[in-house]
Amino acid sequence: MAFAQAPAGDTKGGTLEAVKSRGALLCGVTQGLPGFSSPNDKNEWSGLDVDFCRAIAAAIFNDPTKVKFVPLSAKDRFIALQGSAIDVLSRNTTWTMERDTKMGFNFAGVMFYDGQGFLIRKSLGVNSAKELNEASICVQTGTSNELNVSDFFRANNLKYREVIAFATIDETVKAYEAGRCDVFTSDRSQLAAVRLKLTNPADHVLLPETISKEPLGPVVRQDDPQWFDIVRWTYFALLNAEELGVNQKNVDQQLNSANPDVKRLLGTDGKYGEGIGLTADWVVRMVKATGNYGEIYDRNVGPATPLGIERGINKLWTNGGIQYGPPVR
Repeated sequence: MAFAQAPAGDTKGGTLEAVKSRGALLCGVTQGLPGFSSPNDKNEWSGLDVDFCRAIAAAIFNDPTKVKFVPLSAKDRFIALQGSAIDVLSRNTTWTMERDTKMGFNFAGVMFYDGQGFLIRKSLGVNSAKELNEASICVQTGTSNELNVSDFFRANNLKYREVIAFATIDETVKAYEAGRCDVFTSDRSQLAAVRLKLTNPADHVLLPETISKEPLGPVVRQDDPQWFDIVRWTYFALLNAEELGVNQKNVDQQLNSANPDVKRLLGTDGKYGEGIGLTADWVVRMVKATGNYGEIYDRNVGPATPLGIERGINKLWTNGGIQYGPPVR
């Protein structure tokens, strides 16, 4: 797939002005992953990664609908970002050293701490990934999954029969369901979503092992420090709002809070938003539009959703997790 180069104003800095001039944020997302970024039959997008982009749009425009979602395969996502076909990649992408340095990207934070796992048919009678000797494995190209599988099998003195790679997630799912491989491997959150797409989800199970660290988060190019700050502090602000009890329902009431941390976050004390090129009430705009991090999580992937993913280590640091937002001050 070829991506047209963006106008000169979109590169070497100036991303915020380019977004304002265009009238919309260009957000790279998956081609359809329930809970993270997926369109319905009316092409209305929803998901954790989608809501993050809506929060950025609300901070800039005071309108969460001013986002154009650009569906991308794992293979094409980095080409699109490098070529300025998108402003931000919010697409279950793992933060790695190579991507953060050699490829010229900056990761704004970790929206979802994940790890790679294995989805398998119950009928095979396998209860552990350490029983997968001589298995055939389906993966998606353009991901780190194949390397992780190789590392896991080598470390546990196992051999796989073959690894079969496919260009898109849908092709990978179809191949697995058609029996072209014994195992489908990917991030555990993705496997939970994939399982829901299968004809008989109850016939498939995630094995207990998590074989890698997969910190998933939004990505921008390294050529615009201001834009990096906007995306990074959008993420931090969503975390801080949850920690301080600021949510979609009470944000207007919280404007009268005497708590100095709340006052700085919501712009009633200081003008911290102006430091990144936005207005003092940028966080108010975001929380009204999408809610805080916890609300976004619960709405899209939490225990009450079809995915049913517990917060786990994605809880705030104050609740036993590792999610942590640096202070606004």
